[in-house]
Amino acid sequence: MKRILFVCTGNICRSPTAEAVARHFVETGGLGAQVLLDSAGTQGYHVGEAPDPRTQKAARLRGYDLSALRARKLELRDFQEFDLLLAMDRGHLEHMQRHCPEVYRPKLQLFLPFTGAERHGEEVPDPYYGGPKGFDLVLDMCEEGARGIVERVRREE
Repeated sequence: MKRILFVCTGNICRSPTAEAVARHFVETGGLGAQVLLDSAGTQGYHVGEAPDPRTQKAARLRGYDLSALRARKLELRDFQEFDLLLAMDRGHLEHMQRHCPEVYRPKLQLFLPFTGAERHGEEVPDPYYGGPKGFDLVLDMCEEGARGIVERVRREE
């Protein structure tokens, strides 16, 4: 089983979106038994909270349900337990690199370059301080990235 963790700042916008969208693509692609997905934040600001209501609304309009997800903070054990830790932006990647034991650093990647979904650039922008278009853009990027994850898992079968 491939274990993938998506990481952003507070685990209420980008990483739970990536988790839910990837879960949809993995399950509809018949790979649900082969891939375990989760998300976390580099900071513990929102531990235990549901994703931002704007994130949930944008996702719901596209058929994704994030309501059961709860924010959690990235933990040391995550570096050992997950096969891949995918950062939404360079700041998250740098944070993980600083806190990750050296032996696990090859597991750390930027989400979009890893998935081949670099049409919009290498980083998923934080929609938190912007309007609805930002949440839609994050969904676009996560959908493209999720397709890339499914393709990679299929190639590795």
